[in-house]
Amino acid sequence: MTDKDTRSRGRRTSADDILRWGPVWSRRVGQVLAHGWWRTRIVGAENVPATGQVIVASNHTGIVDGPLLHGALPRGSHMIIKQEFWDSPLGFLMTLAGQIPVDRRAGRNALQIAKQFLSEGRLVGIFPEGSRGRGDASQVHAGVAWLAVQSGAPVVPVAILGTRPPGTPRSYVSPPRSRLTVVIGEPVAVEVPSGASGRTAITAAMEQIGRALSAHVADSVERTGIPLPDDEDPR
Repeated sequence: MTDKDTRSRGRRTSADDILRWGPVWSRRVGQVLAHGWWRTRIVGAENVPATGQVIVASNHTGIVDGPLLHGALPRGSHMIIKQEFWDSPLGFLMTLAGQIPVDRRAGRNALQIAKQFLSEGRLVGIFPEGSRGRGDASQVHAGVAWLAVQSGAPVVPVAILGTRPPGTPRSYVSPPRSRLTVVIGEPVAVEVPSGASGRTAITAAMEQIGRALSAHVADSVERTGIPLPDDEDPR
């Protein structure tokens, strides 16, 4: 495998490879999609700190969640996105957009890049469930907890609703003029027990973030009346 091939899979990507100015234009595209292509209601945008390091953790049910969230947030974001998007004919757009590729077989590299971006006072977005599913955040992966512990950044929970209605497969793509909703919760300051070891700290952070995100999603569903998908269709 050549160095170029390896980098395309995200394993050799460094923070210097990610374009800091990418979200300047790509967020505008996201806004056009959110409010022009779809009809998106955004609730709680004021909960995102205007400056400084921030981790945005969202549930994940639909294919369009990434660009929708990118456009719904009130400031530019660097999203952690699976490297398969870089392998597509439009992969160069992901590079120009300043997004962070993650190879699921070597995910620590993406987290290290995200940590660097947070240290620069940037916003990093992540889908802690790991892949599209029911979106109830009943299970989250340790990556978001590691990032929170290592950076000390607050975690803002987000519920994306309507991108995959009940009865539709995971391959469902929201058609034009779909009514979508993004509910942004209040920041969560992750508390780690004093003197806790690395593994204990990450476990504690994962439990806190999982509870906060799951509760936020459930509350958002109740408040909006928009249901989550009713199945785990793998298609």
